[in-house]
Amino acid sequence: ADGKSSSEIGIILRDMHGVPSVKLATGKSISSVLSDGSSSPSLPEDLTNLMRKAVRLGEHLKLNKNDIHNTRSLRLTEAKILRLVKYYRSNKVLSEDWKYSLSDAKLLVG
Repeated sequence: ADGKSSSEIGIILRDMHGVPSVKLATGKSISSVLSDGSSSPSLPEDLTNLMRKAVRLGEHLKLNKNDIHNTRSLRLTEAKILRLVKYYRSNKVLSEDWKYSLSDAKLLVG
């Protein structure tokens, strides 16, 4: 996978190799193919992307403390993260004691 996410792999297969749908070709989604090969990421891709967005917004708000529009955007993004965490906990993708915090997200996603 060369460090690529499942969506990036899908785009490469579609654009460079002419595979319109991995699921039609293999009967499995890209993420299930990766998990069978034991190269699946530790966190789901959508959660990782939202955490990256929250980290970027947090860095922006450190420099621009009075930016009320992006303060709200950070709150909305963190609410999405918390909803996803609740969903992934109930489906046993994340452990029950996994918690989100902006400082931990900086360590996880850079």
